[in-house]
Amino acid sequence: MDMSKVRALSGFLCFATFSLFAGQNGDWPTYGHDPGGQRFSPLKAVNRSNVKSLKIAWTFRTGDAYAPKDGSKPTQFEDTPLYVDGTLYLATPLGRIIALDPVTGKERWSYDPHINKDEGYGDNATRGLATWISPEGKRRIFIATIDARLISVDASTGKPCLDFGDNGIVDLRHGLRMAPHHPEDYEETSPPAVVGNSLILGSAIADNGSVNQGSGEVRAFDAATGKLKWSWDPIPQGPKAMGADTWKNGSAARTGAGNAWSVIAVDPARKLVFVPTGSASPDYYGGERLGDNLFANSVIALRADTGERVWHFQTVHHDLWDYDVATPPLLFDIHRDGQTTPAIAVGSKTANLFLLNRETGKPIFGVEERPAPKSDVPGETASLTQPFPIKPAALSAQQMTADEAFGIDEADRNYCHAEISKLRATGIFTPPSLQGNLQMPGNIGGQNWGGMAYDPEHQLLVLPSNHLAAEVRLIPRADLQNVRKSQRERKIDGDWEIAPQTGTPYGMMRRFLLSPKRIPCTRPPWGTLIAINTVTGDKKWEVPLGQFSPKLPAEWGSISLGGPMVTAGGLVFIASTLVPALYAFDVETGQQLWKGDLPTSAKATPMTFQGPDGKQYVVVCAGGYGIPDLSPLGDYVVAFSL
Repeated sequence: MDMSKVRALSGFLCFATFSLFAGQNGDWPTYGHDPGGQRFSPLKAVNRSNVKSLKIAWTFRTGDAYAPKDGSKPTQFEDTPLYVDGTLYLATPLGRIIALDPVTGKERWSYDPHINKDEGYGDNATRGLATWISPEGKRRIFIATIDARLISVDASTGKPCLDFGDNGIVDLRHGLRMAPHHPEDYEETSPPAVVGNSLILGSAIADNGSVNQGSGEVRAFDAATGKLKWSWDPIPQGPKAMGADTWKNGSAARTGAGNAWSVIAVDPARKLVFVPTGSASPDYYGGERLGDNLFANSVIALRADTGERVWHFQTVHHDLWDYDVATPPLLFDIHRDGQTTPAIAVGSKTANLFLLNRETGKPIFGVEERPAPKSDVPGETASLTQPFPIKPAALSAQQMTADEAFGIDEADRNYCHAEISKLRATGIFTPPSLQGNLQMPGNIGGQNWGGMAYDPEHQLLVLPSNHLAAEVRLIPRADLQNVRKSQRERKIDGDWEIAPQTGTPYGMMRRFLLSPKRIPCTRPPWGTLIAINTVTGDKKWEVPLGQFSPKLPAEWGSISLGGPMVTAGGLVFIASTLVPALYAFDVETGQQLWKGDLPTSAKATPMTFQGPDGKQYVVVCAGGYGIPDLSPLGDYVVAFSL
């Protein structure tokens, strides 16, 4: 048999499986619309010719916007709702599940898990839900809450499924190799992946607290009973385990994290799940975990029924920069030269985008190991090389000099020049130092959890990218207590974040490089929307995205947290910036076609569905960035229609 035809048929069947799972009737049944996370809707009632006529159809408020009194991180409304069986389901940052009438926006029911909203969660977000139909035909809705509970409720009533776990709840902090030091150090921010009758989850683990943060096992639970089916540890345990030789001096046993906090992608036809992992603990000093540190900072293909590793690809060796694989992997097919290649796109905070064969993990356009800067910190050994894709090229700048410092006036420019001149700046992968190093891109990315969308008609990947630099400095343990801790959490206004990295000789401090006027020291645009041609690996177009401030030019762009979706109407929809707006772009050219005003900015990914009235609705959750007078907290669900 002609193997090229076999491969082409296999690719077609896989795409068909995604499409059938997502439904052809205008549903949005999973976080990324389909199991592979393409965020592509076949709906085209709203299209390039009429998108300018989109108007707000209804607005719903959840009541869950909240800023803790102790100054810890406020709620982050980052949900992408689901639409199935004629009902819109959404998740709030405080773990409430709300069912809405899709035409009127009226509440049908809600479930409240009664989360302690003053716990001090590091992310304080729930980005989505999952759904499953039992063999008896009963639909369930699942949420993984910020306080690490997996909860199952009946989709028609919102009542807990009492035969699941302990009266509808599984405590995800139980059964770990290493328990978290504090409850808020182990969270859930992403929805479970659903494969057959299994729910597969990673975890969100606090950065930079200590060497032995909680462990980051990926686990599968039975969707009917909540019983554990399998567990896979991204840090290999035992001297004979694959990858154990990449953890020196027995460090694998005492190191935590390496966890999968982003969204897990699923290939139902091949019964594979694709797990994106972050850095091992702590982020900025690796002297206690020397070696390449597999399987941190990787995408790993696991068998969905057993958790067995099939292949892996590591995007960063021995991470010292918080360069997680934060972007959800995206599954798609490349059609080229009469053949179909099953592919996976893997984004990174490094601004590198890796396109791999999803059956083997091999790079489609090639990857090369390039020399990387050495560490000048006693006890640290940085990796001698790091992987770079030959194509696509880096999606944002990976280095800058003091002479390239930006400022809106001479005083701002001189300040940025002086600050950068103090730092060790030898390009991307410059290791943290006692002197301070320039990190480019900064720890926000590059690409972050907002991820990508894929247009199968034009074979385009569309994604936002940030263009900001950060400063990182290591602090000797003896000096740490003398450093004033002004903020526990990172703030966009440039305040330092300070963390102890207990168990190492050094604490750390980091900040974004901003001028006294709170303008980035990097040249604009500070955020762009990019389309990549997956057939050639080349960039097709790039346009500024959003606006950093109403007082600054729109072409300077904005940072972006949240992602795009694409539709058969030839449109890319994205919010995610500091601007209180939802945008529509032409998928072929990048031209902005429409801008819809929101009550506050939307740090979330939009979705679309066809309602029972036959109309196409575009929905986004607007929760703001928590910046007074610019992007205040909000709790809005906004639906647009023609």
